Amino acid sequence: MADRKTGSLIAENRKAYHDYFIEERFEAGIELAGTEVKSIRQRQVNLADSYAVIKDGELWLQAMHISPYEQGNRFNRDPMRSRRLLMHKREIMRLHGVTRQKGLTLVPTKLYFKNGRVKVEISLARGKKNYDKRDTEARRQADRAIERRLKGQTRD
Repeated sequence: MADRKTGSLIAENRKAYHDYFIEERFEAGIELAGTEVKSIRQRQVNLADSYAVIKDGELWLQAMHISPYEQGNRFNRDPMRSRRLLMHKREIMRLHGVTRQKGLTLVPTKLYFKNGRVKVEISLARGKKNYDKRDTEARRQADRAIERRLKGQTRD
């Protein structure tokens, strides 16, 4: 198993990088059922519209879709169920305070294996306005054009 010791990326939430300014990142464990882990190993997971909330002092991941495991039959769980994230209590309370005061959002940006366990990278994020998104895209395209010209591949 190559992913046993090193962290291998399972899924990345690219939409989060488009819709938010990422301020700070945290690593959290996730509470999963056995068939969910098997499905994640097959890369059948989607983080696109997911987010995290704090309820009763616990951190919960909402709207993350894990496809049902094909051989899981009755042991499969609901693909869109809420899943508890595992962090220290003081970290959760800090996140709760920051999200309430500054109006930030908790967004999962990556899902990966670390030492055989599934981990989620949770990011504190500030929402982008439409003009911010256009500005970011224009800057990215300008950088690509510069790179092409430096390599000698001029395309207009």
